[in-house]
Amino acid sequence: MDHAVPAFSSAEYDRKIKQTLPHYEQFYEEVIELVKVFHPDAVSWLDIGCGTGKMGSVAFKKVALKRFVFCDSSEEMIKIAKRRFGHYHAEFSVQNVLELDCSDEFDVITAIQINHYLHMDERKIALQKCYEALRDHGLFISFENFAPFTDLGASAYLKKWKRYQLQSGKSPEECQSHIDRYGKNYFPISITRNLDLMRNCGFKAVEILWLSNMQVGLWGIK
Repeated sequence: MDHAVPAFSSAEYDRKIKQTLPHYEQFYEEVIELVKVFHPDAVSWLDIGCGTGKMGSVAFKKVALKRFVFCDSSEEMIKIAKRRFGHYHAEFSVQNVLELDCSDEFDVITAIQINHYLHMDERKIALQKCYEALRDHGLFISFENFAPFTDLGASAYLKKWKRYQLQSGKSPEECQSHIDRYGKNYFPISITRNLDLMRNCGFKAVEILWLSNMQVGLWGIK
């Protein structure tokens, strides 16, 4: 049965995210600049948890692409991405990253604000799946919420994050609801632990791309 796509536009979806995440647009600019450093020629690219297709909307404009695969576990999100990018040379996959079954296919894999929704055992599987799907010298980039090193740090940053959302136009109730999700609806880990997990998967170089507030960009080379 064909399920109805939720009644919202990709622009509205992105607007809501920008009200929630400071520097949201910069995530994608940082990704593009790093891809150009390691892969200046045309690339095969897999975007995990693509949502409505934000990463693709930037990549198609700024990077030479041989192949771009939109991948999301939500059929509704993939329908929206197809509507937006069906006229491009793109592929669409309704698939959970934990079920990814390919090897040596991609030059670039991105996972923007995805991994923190996974429990630790799932994180390990997801990272390993991405590692295996990359070609030699392939580039993996993730952005996600991270856990500060101390409870005091977490408390301070969560208050700062709530203030940003209030200033961006969300109601106090919306802001508090989002802050209350920390450690309950998503499961952030420290930056150190993130880097160790990537090293343990086999990435030969692992680095921090970007860091601000409670979001971090990380990358690894196979």
